[in-house]
Amino acid sequence: MAGTAERMAKNQKQVAISEFFEKNKHFLGFDSLTRSLITAVKEAVDNSLDACEEARILPEIKVKITKVDDKKNIIELQTEDNGPGIPKRSIEKVFGQLLFGSRFHAIRQSRGQQGIGITGVVMYSQLTTGQKTHVRSKIATETSAAIVDIGLDTRKNKATKTNEGRELWEKADGTLKEHGLEITCRMKAKYQRGRQSVYQYLRMTSIVNPHADITFEDPDGEVHHWPRVTERLPRKVESIKPHPHGIHLGTLQRMCTESTDSRMTSFLYKNFSGVSSRAAKELLAAAEIDEKAKPKSMKPDHIRALLEAFQGERQLNGKPVKLLNPPTNCLSPIEELLIKKGLSKTIDSRFVTTMTRSPTVSQGNPYQVEVGLIFGDGMAADKPVEVLRFANRVPLMYQQGGCLLTKAIESVDWRQYGLDQAGGRGVPKGPAAILVHLASTNVQFTSEAKEALADNGEVMDEVRKAMLEMGRGLRKHLEKKKKMVKVQEKFELVNDIIPAIAAKSAAILKRPVPDLAGSITKIMGAVIAESTTVWNKETKQTDVSITLFNYTSRARAYTLLASWPEREGAAMEGNTTGGRKEATGVWAWKLETLEPGQTYTITYALSGLEKGDWTETDVFYRGSQEVIGASKMDEKLLEEIRRQEARAEDDQGDEEVPQDETGADDDEIVEDAPPPQEDEPPRSGGQQTLMGYGSDA
Repeated sequence: MAGTAERMAKNQKQVAISEFFEKNKHFLGFDSLTRSLITAVKEAVDNSLDACEEARILPEIKVKITKVDDKKNIIELQTEDNGPGIPKRSIEKVFGQLLFGSRFHAIRQSRGQQGIGITGVVMYSQLTTGQKTHVRSKIATETSAAIVDIGLDTRKNKATKTNEGRELWEKADGTLKEHGLEITCRMKAKYQRGRQSVYQYLRMTSIVNPHADITFEDPDGEVHHWPRVTERLPRKVESIKPHPHGIHLGTLQRMCTESTDSRMTSFLYKNFSGVSSRAAKELLAAAEIDEKAKPKSMKPDHIRALLEAFQGERQLNGKPVKLLNPPTNCLSPIEELLIKKGLSKTIDSRFVTTMTRSPTVSQGNPYQVEVGLIFGDGMAADKPVEVLRFANRVPLMYQQGGCLLTKAIESVDWRQYGLDQAGGRGVPKGPAAILVHLASTNVQFTSEAKEALADNGEVMDEVRKAMLEMGRGLRKHLEKKKKMVKVQEKFELVNDIIPAIAAKSAAILKRPVPDLAGSITKIMGAVIAESTTVWNKETKQTDVSITLFNYTSRARAYTLLASWPEREGAAMEGNTTGGRKEATGVWAWKLETLEPGQTYTITYALSGLEKGDWTETDVFYRGSQEVIGASKMDEKLLEEIRRQEARAEDDQGDEEVPQDETGADDDEIVEDAPPPQEDEPPRSGGQQTLMGYGSDA
């Protein structure tokens, strides 16, 4: 038996990470010919977008696919960007070494983190065709571009290089390229059209990256172009320190071992977000650890006790230690106006509602949910709605049924919001598309291929609440549209028939035609609000007009309110009727008494926006008589929005308390605000805060 054990021990070998993935390429998304091509395009485009955004360059990305051998399914993929490029000395590590990257340890939102993606493409190309990947890179400080053919030694997880050199990089117009990266590789893959295709991936990418200009040439030579619709780059994200609620025991042990701090209070204060000097002392007291103890001297029992204090299992005076939420400058949401522009440029429709929820925290990791719904023309009414899933601005193309985002959509009864849904379960049917985007410092995927989100109760609740809010917006739109159609039909009927009858009666009786205004008003018996929001090409502004018609027999008094994109840098111009601000993104006008048959019009313009930024204005009212075409203002919701704004300002002030290196300050600790219950008012963070939330009149 001893000989057998020795022999078995000698057969044990360490497996290189690259060799492991070579034999398990399906983990990285290379599990079929069609999916392999999409994965390769995805990794290249994601890297280009990340590089451009970090360098604060508006991305220009070109993708070209050529069929080399149709019978053997050999395809050549070429991608090019205008990013900062990669220095020659770093090319071999970026493209020829798995798990080499700059984002794995950084706690901030980014498309890639593991350092596997583009090296996986090099590996797959080599594995299926035996050919290396050609890389051309130009950085701004050099006159010529570096070129090299890169392969991968999977046993050593190291690049192999051939044909190194330099060359001038001329663009199509004959000028020299200032900076950028080009990748050309051949692989065994298959190009197809449809919902799971390169075209669809790039289309979806353009929706959530409206600042990018993307050009795609398919194997048939057809060129598809998605131009950028904004010159504004996404907000630059900052790395944050880990939060105690998201720390594991092993990580805490390592941090203590590697620490150079002389005191535990300083260690907690300087190495974790959300920990003030007072909280550091309270955590140590709850864990029964001396404040002056050195992190390196911590025994396993002490570290475990500290972790229990982090998690609230050990308490101080019967209460868990209160910690601040981590800062949210590590997130870069798309924002509502840009989601709307992205959706509108790819899908033709008349109604779009979008929403960016306020940032929240799950297990110490900040995250933010954004949703959008587009409804109307050009989409099949008898088929399931198009589901557009994204994580950190990256489209999720596969495993839709097993994704948390899809489950959140399916959990809503869409029948009460105007869409068909058999039994109130599953993806609804109707002429619509639903977009949902999760921005997070730690997106939990179901696998390394990053195609679906794993179950998480807190994220699930947040996405579901966003869907419910958005559904209410759709319902209000459909109800408003239906009422307006009926009123318009009635108005046209009354204006056609009554005057005709009056004219004939007057002719028979040989009397003058009577004034019918009062009679028409009595028959209509309604107050109607009509609003228009149009782009003015001459002034480069968005013109808004709101008109109130009193088609009743009594005088009426109202306060009109309207949504406007205050948070997006817009300014209200030419507002001659005055009014006042009710809340962020809500303006109100108290109207003079409207006599029967009288109308009142409010006009203004929105400057500081681009065409398509603001296409619909929500109108609300205060008053006893229903206004068709407007929603009755929900005063409780308005007050809740004001409270949330004040709370956000307070939280921001608490997060920005200056702290010295030793943690000697004694700043206040703010209790984390509990998330709202499902029947509470929405917690939205964008310009369409009141979209669809007027109470039923």
